[in-house]
Amino acid sequence: MNPKPNPKNEKWVLFGAELRKYRKKAKMTQDDLAEVTQFSRSLLSFTERGERNPSHNLARRCDEALGANGELLQCWTHITHAASPRWFRDWLEVEPAAHTLHTWQPLVVPGLLQTEEYARAVLRGKPGVTDDELEKLVAARMERQAIFARPAPPMLRVVLDEGVLRRPIGGKEVMRAQIERLLISFASPKIVIQVLPLVLGVTTGVLGGFVIAQIQGSADIVYLESALNGQVTNKSEDVEAIQATYDTIRAEAHSQHVSIDVIREAAKTWI
Repeated sequence: MNPKPNPKNEKWVLFGAELRKYRKKAKMTQDDLAEVTQFSRSLLSFTERGERNPSHNLARRCDEALGANGELLQCWTHITHAASPRWFRDWLEVEPAAHTLHTWQPLVVPGLLQTEEYARAVLRGKPGVTDDELEKLVAARMERQAIFARPAPPMLRVVLDEGVLRRPIGGKEVMRAQIERLLISFASPKIVIQVLPLVLGVTTGVLGGFVIAQIQGSADIVYLESALNGQVTNKSEDVEAIQATYDTIRAEAHSQHVSIDVIREAAKTWI
């Protein structure tokens, strides 16, 4: 089935123009590029015309096929990051470079595991967000999940507060699909999910979620969530404090084996 074109977006048009420029520079037709990248000619055509939101995978494979030396990927990064708040853009440079991501989430499912509808319900809570801004934010969040489609995806270790499974974000249908997404994630050897039981009454980490990124040849980097703006830091004292908090929370959490049963039980809430 051929993909349906969407209304043009100025950022998509920018990427499409760059893709067309490098394709012509490489003296390749759209059919040639389709054969090399294994994307359909119609998808490439829509992308060049600015009628499709280019995925990270498409940008990467076209960049390699056309010998663009990272320029197409840089363009993709620009148009993707433009939809995100300025304070979050530093993290968007860190996240794809990490070989391991550790996260604690006391309130919501982490963005890398959110369904589109759950993400939309979460992001709709941003004061003053317009429908257009909302859709751009949702698209940017979904694009972040493309890191799991890479040949060598990062390891993602998640600790969720059990309350996340019970909080009715978006309603029953949205929650049911989100819980199913979590259960499917257990099949990946690159994703570990543990649940912190409510009955323990643990207070460590209740003031906010965070992510610890481990990057080859670099010091760990932390992203701290807050009600206003997030913070990205690699200060050793901050990273050590967050690592200690994470270790404490994880030590109290269920094992992955038990966590699967907890999530399955929570799924019954949303039937």
